[in-house]
Amino acid sequence: MQIEFLGTGAGSPGKFRNVSSLALRLLDEINSVWLFDVGEGTQHQILRSTIRPRKIDKIFITHLHGDHIFGLPGLLSSRSFQGGDGPLDIYGPKGIKEYVSVSLRISESRLAYRITFHELPKNTNGLIFEDSKFSVYAAPLDHRITSFGYRVVEHDHPGELMVDKLAELGIPSGPVYGQLKRGETVKLADGRVIDGQKMIGRAQPGRIVTIIGDTRKTENAVRLAKNANALVHESTFGKGENKLAKNYYHSTNTQAAQIAKRANAKTLLLNHISARYTGKMAHELEKQAQTIFPATKVVKDFDIVDIPFKKD
Repeated sequence: MQIEFLGTGAGSPGKFRNVSSLALRLLDEINSVWLFDVGEGTQHQILRSTIRPRKIDKIFITHLHGDHIFGLPGLLSSRSFQGGDGPLDIYGPKGIKEYVSVSLRISESRLAYRITFHELPKNTNGLIFEDSKFSVYAAPLDHRITSFGYRVVEHDHPGELMVDKLAELGIPSGPVYGQLKRGETVKLADGRVIDGQKMIGRAQPGRIVTIIGDTRKTENAVRLAKNANALVHESTFGKGENKLAKNYYHSTNTQAAQIAKRANAKTLLLNHISARYTGKMAHELEKQAQTIFPATKVVKDFDIVDIPFKKD
């Protein structure tokens, strides 16, 4: 599991930061890539990465401001010419279906695949997707228009069969190992009865990634980020700019750090950085947040962050 940042800027594209988009790379887990927001120029950023558009099968939109969606029609159209003929699901606020449909209709763009839209009511607060490997939750944030945060929860991995212990007991490998791995109780040829449940190690807890869209500081962000392995949070403003952040419905770096601390997150990744913060100033944003939450990083375009399993 990896997060690749395709755009980390706020408002409009800049020389060093494109507008909002990130990819949750789940290639090892389900051979899939999920996008969160598709700002203008996202497909150009993808061309500079190793992401293959045909691997993108889910897109989650936090809100309908242009710097988060203006790249969507182009990406959807190009996907048809880049081997992407599998179905695609798009999640987002009410209006995302109309925006995409009108853009494609007016431009007479024809797709080689089916899109299923999942428009979320503004009071959505809970599970919006689940399969055998992952669950995704959404909750409203506090922005000028409807804006959501998303919590991606990987299901726990079953414990491994304790092969060394079986070898110590003199149990040779073979079909019996498969039975024990399934937790079955097995009677051996020598009369011994082995409980498979006792031959399986502890389950490996799944990882949690939380992506917070544009928002003022809000309690829903804390709930979505509870015990997250990685929290991606906007940082449009810096320390001491609380009033500006409130007026423009955004957050400061230190407010994001407070959220991460209260949520007991493992890592805080600050993005949606204003063009005012470049070079040393961006580094200062990071240092300020680290005084509250040490495991903070201000990300930049094309950063790839690994999300490891928790070590025993």
